[in-house]
Amino acid sequence: MTQDSTGSGTGGSAARTYWLEHAWLGDRVEPGVTAEVRDGVLTAVVPGTGTPPPGAEVLRGLTLPGLANAHSHAFHRALRGTVQVGSGTFWTWREVMYSVADRLTPDSYHALARAVYAEMALAGITAVGEFHYLHHAPGGTPYADPNAMGEALIAAAAEAGIRITLLDTCYLSSGFGKPPNHHQLRFSDGTADAWADRASRLTARDHARIGAAIHSVRAVPAGQLATVAGWAEERRAPLHVHLSEQTAENDACHRAHGRTPARLLADHGVLGPRTTGVHHTHLTDEDISLIGGSGTGTCMCPTTERDLADGIGPAAALQREGSPLSLGSDSHAVVDLLEEARALELNERLRTRTRGHWTANALLRAATADGHAALGWDRAGALDAGALADFTTLALDSVRTAGPPARLGAETAVFAATAADVRHTVVGGRHVVRDGAHTLVPDVPRALADAVRALHA
Repeated sequence: MTQDSTGSGTGGSAARTYWLEHAWLGDRVEPGVTAEVRDGVLTAVVPGTGTPPPGAEVLRGLTLPGLANAHSHAFHRALRGTVQVGSGTFWTWREVMYSVADRLTPDSYHALARAVYAEMALAGITAVGEFHYLHHAPGGTPYADPNAMGEALIAAAAEAGIRITLLDTCYLSSGFGKPPNHHQLRFSDGTADAWADRASRLTARDHARIGAAIHSVRAVPAGQLATVAGWAEERRAPLHVHLSEQTAENDACHRAHGRTPARLLADHGVLGPRTTGVHHTHLTDEDISLIGGSGTGTCMCPTTERDLADGIGPAAALQREGSPLSLGSDSHAVVDLLEEARALELNERLRTRTRGHWTANALLRAATADGHAALGWDRAGALDAGALADFTTLALDSVRTAGPPARLGAETAVFAATAADVRHTVVGGRHVVRDGAHTLVPDVPRALADAVRALHA
């Protein structure tokens, strides 16, 4: 993707006007909204314009801010359809995942990620948080460019037309006090200081931000957690961490440190408003208070958490304690942020046997504004003047969405629509998806099939 495709750079200053048949403005759906764009930014959002202004591009249906996929492992997309049957646990699934990771090169990872990010654009996703730990060649030897794999991801997002926050991940250990296993050698920089030196060579650009991640408390020794947290703090960058996804990790942390993973992270300065914990599945009441009281975010990935039989995390309790919620598709068993939002509510209904834990507006905020904030894109995720001109339009006349009045568009989006209802995706004021077709990657299914097939050959 050229700089122009995100609305900045050559040609990005051209003004455009969109007329949105219906638009979700954060707390309500308004009919007939005119959105003016210049240099990739919304300069005016005017409700109540009953007819399209002359020259405006008309978007029929319900327009939402672009969706933010706050947690992605792009290479896991190659596992879809191959690991969903049979018995086992997260830990047996992980061995299959390692076998795919072992085969990736910068070129093959670029091809796969480009196709995966194009699939995301087709699903209305305009920004992705890539939790990236596949750094080196098999065996741990650095590439000539030690960030070749991360650069491949950044380039893939550009060519697929979406924004990326590369969450460069520190991964040093296979468990508490254990060295990396032979699969994990390519994940490890040896020490947190060496990780920080390599990560510091990555640079942001128009469509890309650089953040940090701690893979988990089992993968980064306690004495090195502060190094990663300090790197992110110095740069005011987002910091993400897998937290309490598995009870086995909690038990091992207790044996090693006599405390929960959340308490261990708090004691080493990791928790805070720029930090997002991913999963937060198996937490104590004290953990919930630590996370919420520190303003640490929570990224739930319901389709992956159910696919891996992880469990249902206490998302409602975390939000009540002050933890903002975001959503991710994680292993990409499904790429559908509307399904993630719906599953958040439906999982809580199953867990509590009561209904109505979040409004549709609250779930859409998790998928848009709060997701972008978790990735460091504070100017995205809303249809407001001054925001990045990133938005997506859903059909209101499909077999899934037809029937309800348009004023209930938020409810229709969350509880009826799927990624298949996305008609348009606009990033930086320019169409990336038009009428359900990707404008930059001509045949996304073929691109996915070719990239995945190459890894299983």
